Amino acid sequence: MSSWTVLPIALASLTGETFEELSARTGVPLKLLLTVREATGSAVPAPEDRVREDELAFLPLLQFQLALGYRPIALERTLRVMGDSLRRIAETGGETFRSEVVEPRLTAGFFPKQIEAVTSEASKVMPLEEQVLLEIYRGQQTHVWIASVVGSFEAALARAGLHSRLEHPPVMCFLDITGYTRLTQERGDAAAAALADELARLVQRAAVKHGGRPVKWLGDGVMLFFPNPGPGVVAALEMATGVAEAGLPPAHVGLHAGPVIFQEGDYYGATVNIASRIAEYARPGEVLVSQEVVDAAGGADVAFRDIGPVELKGVTGAVRLHAASRPG
Repeated sequence: MSSWTVLPIALASLTGETFEELSARTGVPLKLLLTVREATGSAVPAPEDRVREDELAFLPLLQFQLALGYRPIALERTLRVMGDSLRRIAETGGETFRSEVVEPRLTAGFFPKQIEAVTSEASKVMPLEEQVLLEIYRGQQTHVWIASVVGSFEAALARAGLHSRLEHPPVMCFLDITGYTRLTQERGDAAAAALADELARLVQRAAVKHGGRPVKWLGDGVMLFFPNPGPGVVAALEMATGVAEAGLPPAHVGLHAGPVIFQEGDYYGATVNIASRIAEYARPGEVLVSQEVVDAAGGADVAFRDIGPVELKGVTGAVRLHAASRPG
């Protein structure tokens, strides 16, 4: 790769201290310190490797969190999730710069020196992007922390017998696009990218509106989490309708309510698996929910039609399903 295709980035210098020595001096576990470099996109170092200057910036936070009682293994998971998420952001930004700035100029006949000048000028955007990332993170952090505090209070009240959280168990939702793979094969990558962008906008808007959030994209669909069943079903119906109105291939949606395990930014457990199987069973344009969702969705502006017990692939025993719709 020639030098003019890369933004100028200063390389951090090495300190005179090894990771092993830094761990002994600060009391921060060695494995946690090694994870710091892994989170920044580099290979995991050896204990005798020297620490970089920029890696010392992690120390105040790690020491403070350890003093608060954070377990090192939990901090390692957090660093890895942060590293993976920011890597994807960096890759997306780099690809966008290439497609929107470099490639058009190459096509227009710009010389390497001309593009190098544009690239150098574009490097001024980096601190602006960093500020935007910080503001987005603060907004997301506020929502998560508030939900965490509320959840902790609910759990404490439940242990005291003053509140039952199971009246409103969380809901996992899977939305899949019918014929997504065939469509991308027939129309190409550009059509797939346009479809993904449109679907992302629809899903994000409906999820946030009803208190939920997309957890991860799955190629031909998305997994979502909703803390309350009623709003989750309403959001699912809005998403299915929005997909149809946007001219996208029809979506089939499944929801199931119950306890879930949250780890490293993802959700696990039987509730997740059953919701996925319900979505697979649903027909194009259909939103199906389990009996658990119906029982916990009281007050929601939704109608349910009983389908009856259904045998789902990979699920032991029959699951009673209902087709959800808006009243009238």
